[in-house]
Amino acid sequence: MNLNAVPLTVPAGGNLVVGQSHFIKTAEDLAEIAAAVPGARFGIAFCEASGPCLIRTEGNDPGLIAIAAGNAQRVGAGHTFYVALQDVFPLTMLNAIKACPEVCGVHCATGNPVQAIVADTEQGRGVLGVIDGASPAAVEDDAARAERRRLLRTLGYKRG
Repeated sequence: MNLNAVPLTVPAGGNLVVGQSHFIKTAEDLAEIAAAVPGARFGIAFCEASGPCLIRTEGNDPGLIAIAAGNAQRVGAGHTFYVALQDVFPLTMLNAIKACPEVCGVHCATGNPVQAIVADTEQGRGVLGVIDGASPAAVEDDAARAERRRLLRTLGYKRG
């Protein structure tokens, strides 16, 4: 078995959701979830793991579809999906994605630089996990805690 860190493309100013799924219906179901969020632009790619083993795509933005499909091609692992997002935070749809009947799990939802840790075997490829962003530099102090709390309230995610 060989392990590789495969860099993934995150849309500029956007986000990427990466996960594991199990059925060809995934691409359309994830597109319905993303389309339900007003103003969301998205591209989805899902890698089949049997039959023709095609990368199935959906979306409402050709550039984001290309980003999602490019990630799927570089990783090359069956039953993985890639959702490239703009003009929306993954938070608005992450629970719906996790509740999608075909979705087995989500590896990440991020706007950070991200790498997929991919295992190659004689059978094929699989995603073991991701490296999402950078390692922590320190524990927050009172000023950093106050800034985090202010930001969450400014964005409307917390009250008070």
